[in-house]
Amino acid sequence: MCGAFLFSLVDFDTKPGISSVFSNLRRQTVIIQTMLSSQLSIIQIVAIAILPVLFAIVVHEVSHGWVAKKLGDNTAYMLGRLTLNPFKHIDPVGTVLVPLLTLIFFKFVFGWAKPVPVDWRNLRNPRRDMVFVAAAGPAANLVMAIGWGLIIHLAALLPNSLLVIKEPFIFMGAIGIFANIILMVFNLLPIPPLDGGRVAVGLLPPRLSHLLSQLEPYGLIIIVLLLMSGFFAGFLLPLIFFVISMIEVITGLPENSVLSVMAVLFQSGQ
Repeated sequence: MCGAFLFSLVDFDTKPGISSVFSNLRRQTVIIQTMLSSQLSIIQIVAIAILPVLFAIVVHEVSHGWVAKKLGDNTAYMLGRLTLNPFKHIDPVGTVLVPLLTLIFFKFVFGWAKPVPVDWRNLRNPRRDMVFVAAAGPAANLVMAIGWGLIIHLAALLPNSLLVIKEPFIFMGAIGIFANIILMVFNLLPIPPLDGGRVAVGLLPPRLSHLLSQLEPYGLIIIVLLLMSGFFAGFLLPLIFFVISMIEVITGLPENSVLSVMAVLFQSGQ
């Protein structure tokens, strides 16, 4: 299974279409800046982000193999891919080269981890079970996003005398929610080889399923063209913000708190 990742590097103040989305976060951002004392450097932000981002990508991939194993296919298990060791999931092209090139030339990070091998012939009900295997990755991202939201909720209850513990967990939780929801929403696009494409192939009638599956050799090209066309800012980003707002409701966080913390992090890193 191929789990792609996308992280857009945008200037919230100057990027067309983005500034209007963030305009109602100004007051919350100022409030959070007064609550959190730290002005973080780029190195500190990267250090805080490594754990939640790696977990988002690695657990996404492991979930595919774990569900496949439960449904009869031990391929990923036999090849040692059911591990949280991130080095087992690195693809030299998709995890290193492509992200660097898209960052340099297009100002967003796009790539993919090494696909988790799944042999559909070993599944007990191949057509149905492939839907569950494909959906496992985005489902894991949703669960992790909720978990990070609960971590923020608990961290916010700590007294300011424990600010040295409180701040990193709030920042880490916000990054965790943001990264997981981006991965979930992006991978649910119904374009093979993304997870959403494989889910659609399993759910559509046979004729339509076959037609959609024929797009797989061109899927990554289609995805990159969509991103370059402004599809991310125009459609995916508002959808990501909506899902994040639902996470806030589920975990009892104040409205727009996650995006406000992300805005604080972005301003710190400038």
